[in-house]
Amino acid sequence: MKDYAVAVAFLGQWGHFQQVVFFLLCASIVPNGFGTFILVFLTDEPSHNCFVPDVNLTEDWRKSVIPIAVVNGKQELSKCSRYRLDVVRNLSNQGYIPGRDVNLAELEQEGCVDGWVYSKNIYQSTVVTEFDLVCSERWKQPFTSTVFFVGVLCGSFFSGPMSDRYGRKPVLFATLVAQTLFTFAQVFSTSWIMFIILLFFKGLGQISNFVAALVLGAEVLTGNVRVLYSSMGICLSFAIGYMLLPLVAYFLRDWKSLLLALLLPESPRWLLSQGRVEEAEAVIRKAAQWNKVQAPRVIFEHYNCSDGHFYDILSAKMFTMTTGYCSLSFNAAQLHSNPYVSCFISAVVEIPAYVSSWMALRYLPRRWSVIGTLILGAVPLFFIQLVPEHLLNLSLTLEMMSKYALTTGYSLIFTYTTELYPTALRNTATGTTTTVSRIGCCVTPFLLRGYFKYLPYITLGTLAVLTAFAALFLPESFKQPLPETIQQMHERKK
Repeated sequence: MKDYAVAVAFLGQWGHFQQVVFFLLCASIVPNGFGTFILVFLTDEPSHNCFVPDVNLTEDWRKSVIPIAVVNGKQELSKCSRYRLDVVRNLSNQGYIPGRDVNLAELEQEGCVDGWVYSKNIYQSTVVTEFDLVCSERWKQPFTSTVFFVGVLCGSFFSGPMSDRYGRKPVLFATLVAQTLFTFAQVFSTSWIMFIILLFFKGLGQISNFVAALVLGAEVLTGNVRVLYSSMGICLSFAIGYMLLPLVAYFLRDWKSLLLALLLPESPRWLLSQGRVEEAEAVIRKAAQWNKVQAPRVIFEHYNCSDGHFYDILSAKMFTMTTGYCSLSFNAAQLHSNPYVSCFISAVVEIPAYVSSWMALRYLPRRWSVIGTLILGAVPLFFIQLVPEHLLNLSLTLEMMSKYALTTGYSLIFTYTTELYPTALRNTATGTTTTVSRIGCCVTPFLLRGYFKYLPYITLGTLAVLTAFAALFLPESFKQPLPETIQQMHERKK
């Protein structure tokens, strides 16, 4: 049986057909970067304190009605309590002066029974301010992000088998539709429950779209173009969406991607794995017309496919890479006094990371590249806790160094995954591996809110070191063709 890449070599690697597929798929990924990390802003908590109704209070009492709390050694207005308003109003009417005639520490306090006042220095509105996710309801902030990533996890699990059963293109189109509809519906959410339900379904579509686009491009493109697409192409598109996030409004829509998806072909490799040889040849003949080359009379001769079961060899590695990537990305709002600047810095770091990933994929063995990025990502995380608190820029530099390394590995793993599994099960295996990895994203919002400041860094660093050791047992796929059958996959392991 002739290898697929050999059979379609007459097309070349970078003709008009490949260029259209490359850029349309990349365009379909841009909204993913925007949609994933918009939660950094939507769930950020602005400064706030209890709302005080317009009652008859003197100026002194109006300034003193909110108690002073000590947080991390600093005094600030209490966020979740105020002095009992009826008592304060009575004292004000009697002409008492707070702090002189009345010891404020002895006054009874109450919760924010009339709601909260939120600072608008940074945000006009967030999900937190819209639904009052503060004080006793503060647990809903990280839970909101977790719901999204549970949707991502479920989407990873179901989209893989569906894509292997019904094709890459139908799943890609369906998930783009889902993303658009549920994002649009979120604008009209009237409660937090409604918002997170819609967010869950948006997550279902988002990762399914990413995985389907990744596998479709990896199967249609060949040679160095496939490596370029699987690393820099798809990941840089994600990063562009990420960088646009601080600069665009929440209501950005994704409708253009739906039109783009209609222009894409089905994966010839997948068609062949289903025994649909004539349809696969039709796609390649159309590509030959676009590239203005002559196709041979018979393209796929004696092509057989086989079924089988896949094994999940990269789950642990994907879990560590994804946990580290998501943790450091979602911590972006805490890196700078202005969260928009923080998010942009975090996004820009991804550009050199994806370039490094592409270079490593071109010239270095996969296994040692993964191990190297894990170790490089772990070292700065261990050093962060040794940095004095006043050297904030040094801490920021170390965190960004770690993110650079883990993002490089995160990109590497996507290409590595598509190279290890056979065509008949590639989307299922990639989706299942991604499912396991997304558990890391589900726990990330809670990991970042631990009681010990440096616990997340120590945890992520330790995971990276352990995973680097486990990566020694991975098979190598450098400079080898994509496996088409289960047999070819097992032969690679030997």
